[in-house]
Amino acid sequence: MLQISNRLIIPAAEIQIASVRSAGPGGQNVNKVASAVHLRFDIRHSSLPQIYKDRLMALQDKRVSKEGIIIIKAQQERSQKRNREIALNRLKILIQQAMTTRKNRIATNPPKTAQIKLKLELLIDFYLEILNLLSDVLSEVRIKSYKRFKLCPS
Repeated sequence: MLQISNRLIIPAAEIQIASVRSAGPGGQNVNKVASAVHLRFDIRHSSLPQIYKDRLMALQDKRVSKEGIIIIKAQQERSQKRNREIALNRLKILIQQAMTTRKNRIATNPPKTAQIKLKLELLIDFYLEILNLLSDVLSEVRIKSYKRFKLCPS
């Protein structure tokens, strides 16, 4: 039995725990003792409420397979009992993460400096646009005056 919260308890029959040999260095017992733990939990066939099942399935976590099975491996400790506790605790934390809901963000006004910066950028863009228009007008005036006084070769 794994107690997730005051109202949510997962029966031990829904959690499959297998002991396997641990990888890596470990001294004399490394090839004799199965101290690592593989925990498997089938989300779809569990007694969890449907909303938690949906949230767990939607998690972008490498421990949750496409078939809806959570696989947790624990091999940090030398004792099988401690690795089992670690794996169960990781499952508990994963389910608790799925249970929490994010608060909706409240839109706030931008700070005064950002507002001033935005207005300044708009003002500069407007000023450059006016300068371009003025440049076009002046170039047309020059061309007309050149043509009037026949200074422009054409």
